[in-house]
Amino acid sequence: MIKVATENFSNAYKLGEGGFGPVYKGILGDGQEIAVKRLSSHSGQGLDELKTEVMLVAKLLHRNLVKLLGYCLENEEKLLVYEYLPNGSLDKILFDDQKQSSLEWKTRFKIIVGIARGLLYLHEDSKLRVIHHDLKASNILLDENLNPKISDFGLAKMLGGSQTQANTRRICGTYGYMAPEYVKHGKFSTKSDVYSFGILVLEIITGQKISSPRNYANLQSHAWQHWANGTALELIDPTMDGQWTRQEALSCIHIGLLCVQEASVDRSKMSDVVTMFSNFSVSPLVPSRPSFFVSDVVNDSSELVRENSGSTTKASNHDPSIYRVTLTELHPRD
Repeated sequence: MIKVATENFSNAYKLGEGGFGPVYKGILGDGQEIAVKRLSSHSGQGLDELKTEVMLVAKLLHRNLVKLLGYCLENEEKLLVYEYLPNGSLDKILFDDQKQSSLEWKTRFKIIVGIARGLLYLHEDSKLRVIHHDLKASNILLDENLNPKISDFGLAKMLGGSQTQANTRRICGTYGYMAPEYVKHGKFSTKSDVYSFGILVLEIITGQKISSPRNYANLQSHAWQHWANGTALELIDPTMDGQWTRQEALSCIHIGLLCVQEASVDRSKMSDVVTMFSNFSVSPLVPSRPSFFVSDVVNDSSELVRENSGSTTKASNHDPSIYRVTLTELHPRD
């Protein structure tokens, strides 16, 4: 059935290729469009990753997660069948010089918030506590209305009961998106996904890839220095031609920096992040220097200093809250 739908995996139907293998568009007999991931013989992923994806995605239902329709393990074939999303992956538009101007501010903000809601579901609202483990622009698919859907759960991890973190000796993921505690010590938690989300937010705001920074050490360091120096608005992708909402743009940069802080305990939870996007007006949170920080200049006078085991933050010369952006933290009543 899948061979017929894809005309025997014709190159004319090929949508792209990832770590799992090629992805093909298909049309079933009833006219339904599908996307088929086919495990290639030289793929770095294998049957375990396929099983993980089937077991997880089949149990997860959310508007911001891609929907698994079926799978096939027959005649040496390993196939995953998903809903077809006509606008492909976010990276194909965001990092394309010809297409990125089509992503207006309203759409970018919608994509950021949608990804946040999908992660919140994985971390707190689903029956399973799931860590995606490979959140990046190429794993965000866009439907006909450019609504985001998180895809590719081959590296996802489940945490049981009240478990909030775990360790592994097998480090796998995508360079630039991996949290420092995972890269250095193999520790992963929901805060690992939060870190990846923060990087993704900065990419969406700037239109720049984390893996290929222009004239600066890395994207998070560049963003933090602009924030600390009071020039955060200079980060915004110029292809939007100034057509963005100042409060929302500053808040997104602020939230992105809160998510990429060195210590995982300092990063916001996704429940807090979603709340911040809907209410910008209570207690101010000040981001500390991000992980893997490298200064754009030799003497960075705007470096933030952490005091009292990270409980208090101050700036030596510049106030990172110069824009007076305030974000909400919810606390239960006594």
